[in-house]
Amino acid sequence: MTNEETAVRATYFGIAGNTALALLKGAAGYFGNSYALVADAIESTADIFSSLLVLLGIRYANRPADENHPYGHGRIEPLVTFLVVGFLMTSATIIAYESIQNIGTPHALPKAWTLLVLGGIIAWKEWSFRTVMKKAEQTNSSALKADAWHHRSDALTSVAAFLGISFALLMGPGYEAADDWAALLATGLIFYNSYRIFRPALGEILDENVHDDLVADIRRVALTVDGVLGTEKCFVRKAGMSYQTDLHATVSGDISVRRGHEIAHELQARLQQELPQLSHVLIHVEPQE
Repeated sequence: MTNEETAVRATYFGIAGNTALALLKGAAGYFGNSYALVADAIESTADIFSSLLVLLGIRYANRPADENHPYGHGRIEPLVTFLVVGFLMTSATIIAYESIQNIGTPHALPKAWTLLVLGGIIAWKEWSFRTVMKKAEQTNSSALKADAWHHRSDALTSVAAFLGISFALLMGPGYEAADDWAALLATGLIFYNSYRIFRPALGEILDENVHDDLVADIRRVALTVDGVLGTEKCFVRKAGMSYQTDLHATVSGDISVRRGHEIAHELQARLQQELPQLSHVLIHVEPQE
């Protein structure tokens, strides 16, 4: 199975799960007098649309290079991640606003059975996070990692709702707003997770130098090619699910231009064979002083 197929399946898994949970949370929140659960349903609904964006991004990112995009289409992934973060922050803002409104509005205590619903949701979302994150690391997809953090964010908001409802039921009448305070607390967790998703995507779009392990592997493989005496500059940037590298390789200054050209091609082929995550390799030949 290709990386694209793995990522697409993981995204479909998230869409199906979030659709079912949005309906479950909404119904449980309405009939169980829990705004924290309703807020959770709002986030799950936003997650459905963000997962659809991730799906489109993955499909587009894996299109082959063309005349207008000679380096491929991988840069769409961090851009999709920015949109996903926008969905998260918008849903968090809506939840915060509605929570503040509900804190000052008298309402009934949440139903005790909502805790059972929340317990199941927390277990499911944490398992979903671990499953999708494993696929994200396997495929090296930043957009899929953002989708995985959505599952973790959903689990955290459900934990906050569980604590708020438990406190309200334990303390009794007069503490109904604990459920709403829990929903408000959950928005802080969502904003924090939004930053955790946003920061790596920003580094990716700005070609941040955070690939030291891969650079070390590139230098190691380069030295196994006959004629390569050493390496100088080595730059790596991430594009979608793969990486691109520019490498300066040192060769003897006494060989012909043709032989230097052959060594460069041999080095390029060896790197892409040993490190298949490299989609584009540019070799610059330097004569040894």
